[in-house]
Amino acid sequence: MTLSTGKNSPTIPPTEAEANIAQASYQLLASYVQNNGKPITIQVMQEDAKSETVTIPAAAFHLLVETLTQMSQGHAVKVTAIRKELELYEAADILGVSRTQVLSLLKSGEIPYWREGTVYRMRYQDVMDYKNRNDAERMKILNELAAQAQELNIGY
Repeated sequence: MTLSTGKNSPTIPPTEAEANIAQASYQLLASYVQNNGKPITIQVMQEDAKSETVTIPAAAFHLLVETLTQMSQGHAVKVTAIRKELELYEAADILGVSRTQVLSLLKSGEIPYWREGTVYRMRYQDVMDYKNRNDAERMKILNELAAQAQELNIGY
């Protein structure tokens, strides 16, 4: 099995035959990837000719296509679930900062949170909203710096 969903479950790269099947599959399915967020309906057929129609969320379909893409390149794939509610260490991992920095963001009101006893909790969506705002602000600053470099003929 090439798909691992648990923390301690083994992650095994696909065989060459599996990589070839994954390549053919992702090439076909990639043309159906939509950016409108609507569910995707596909027909699943088994070797015994039994078939069923299945509707899956667009995000799951994107994940399937990305999984097949990675497998086609011979990479093992590991799927990790992210809970709707996060603790400090989980938010720190997502943001790529220390737990102390996340605590500072919480205390400054950048990310909404609540406490359960001594444990700080926040919604995954709130952490991602902060990350997206922060990334957009950084990109804006980088674009301004690049424009200044062009004006000054620095050559970046």
